[in-house]
Amino acid sequence: MVYKDIITLCQKNDRKAQRELYETISPKLYGSCLRYAPNEAEAKDILQDTFMIIFEKIHQFKFKGSFEGWCKRIAVNTALQRYRGIKVFDLVNQDQLEDLEGVEIEEPDDVPLKKLLVMVQELPERYRLVFTMYVMDGYSHNEIAEMMKITIGTSKSNLARARQHLQMKVNTWREYNNSNAS
Repeated sequence: MVYKDIITLCQKNDRKAQRELYETISPKLYGSCLRYAPNEAEAKDILQDTFMIIFEKIHQFKFKGSFEGWCKRIAVNTALQRYRGIKVFDLVNQDQLEDLEGVEIEEPDDVPLKKLLVMVQELPERYRLVFTMYVMDGYSHNEIAEMMKITIGTSKSNLARARQHLQMKVNTWREYNNSNAS
């Protein structure tokens, strides 16, 4: 079936089409959910919630723009909604932000991608969410601030701290692997 046909049938609550749509795009959406969740179980919960919303609101999709993009936006918003009620964002002043802006993570070419993703998942929640939105999904600090209901400064600070934590994790991993290789 063509996407347009599947979507049209889903808009009519056709269960077979819903299953086909789920099987087609769930792997991509699961990847997005996994980047925002601290573990696989929560990512699966977010994915399930995402599809409930997709099927509930699919009649709002007007075949303008990318359907996968529309679904991904729902997945991101669903993940953020899950963590939005938890007040974990640091408030910072401008001096603290300037101290953190120079923090950059080295390109970890020697760290396997799977290990790097685990390191990202291990970040404190407030840092993981901003890092994922900014680095992996390409949102601006303005967009992040609006979506997460935080200030732009807090978004920048959390990104810098996420990079700082990741750099420490990468360095620790390198030290461990270099000492075991000897």
